[in-house]
Amino acid sequence: MSIKMLVFDFRDSEQDFFRSRDLENFDITFYSESLNEETVKQLPQEDLDNATVISVFINSELNDEVINSFKNLRIISTRSTGVDHINKLSVQSKNIAVVNVEGYGSRSVAQYTIGLMIALVRHIIPAARNVMDKKFNCEDFVGRDLSKLTLGVVGTGAIGVGVCKLAQAFNMRILAYDINEKQELINTTDVKYVDFNTLLRESDIITLHLPYTGDNLNMFSSEQFSIMKNTSYLINTSRGELVNTLELYNAISKGAIKGAALDVVTCEYASFKCSQFAKKMNVSFDCVEEAKIVKELVKLPQVIITPHIAYETQDAIDYILQISFIAILDCIKGGSTYRVY
Repeated sequence: MSIKMLVFDFRDSEQDFFRSRDLENFDITFYSESLNEETVKQLPQEDLDNATVISVFINSELNDEVINSFKNLRIISTRSTGVDHINKLSVQSKNIAVVNVEGYGSRSVAQYTIGLMIALVRHIIPAARNVMDKKFNCEDFVGRDLSKLTLGVVGTGAIGVGVCKLAQAFNMRILAYDINEKQELINTTDVKYVDFNTLLRESDIITLHLPYTGDNLNMFSSEQFSIMKNTSYLINTSRGELVNTLELYNAISKGAIKGAALDVVTCEYASFKCSQFAKKMNVSFDCVEEAKIVKELVKLPQVIITPHIAYETQDAIDYILQISFIAILDCIKGGSTYRVY
């Protein structure tokens, strides 16, 4: 008997994986939409009654109402490391297993972070726009030599470590902050762990690589921006909730810091999926306001915003899907190797 599985947030970049593999034990239905309170109401009753496995990405919002809509759900597979888009109490009360994918894009995100860093300090995007506008004012784009700059890395998990190692190839001075210092990183690189405020004061570029826990909401806000150098840049390829977007906008506008590159923002559905977002009836006022701020923030010349694509290499996508199916099969057999809840 095949396993009825629904895949949400399905994208073109994931199609090759399924075309090249024979998943004969699965009866899979694909949905390009995210799973949430609105979209779950549009699913066929057959899917709601018979699906035992669903696969989602972080754009989906699995609250109690969504989870209760499925009659025989046994496994939720999220194609991400983070699981805060899934209601923990609801799945635990129903004994629904939640499996995730650890470290799927560590290398890809680290490389993308370095790309954003170079784009910022060398003014690559405004320079390219200048050429498109046929202005050719080369004197407006004097940059900095990375070897003369200090990089501050907040969070030294797999991605943070990857960024440190890549930055070392540019002969940068590297400072790090983490509640759990990695001795191996200290032993194998020139990275120096410092307290948070020291990192803020001394870094020319600060990059964030830590999960959102709730306790670190707005970890970077007006207080932190006031400590940072007025020539410094902030990079966030981690979670949007770590940065107060309005106060970041104010800091850059007033010259408290020089600029920022963001691959993530709070309420990404509002900022990155405007057409779908406009159709939703239960939009949060806070998300609407956040989207307005992001719209103004991206207009600033020293700001780069991309739509959460740091992990998006075909290699990482294939790995995510491969591990997802391994995790699902392991869970079906009673294993817990990849199980979060």
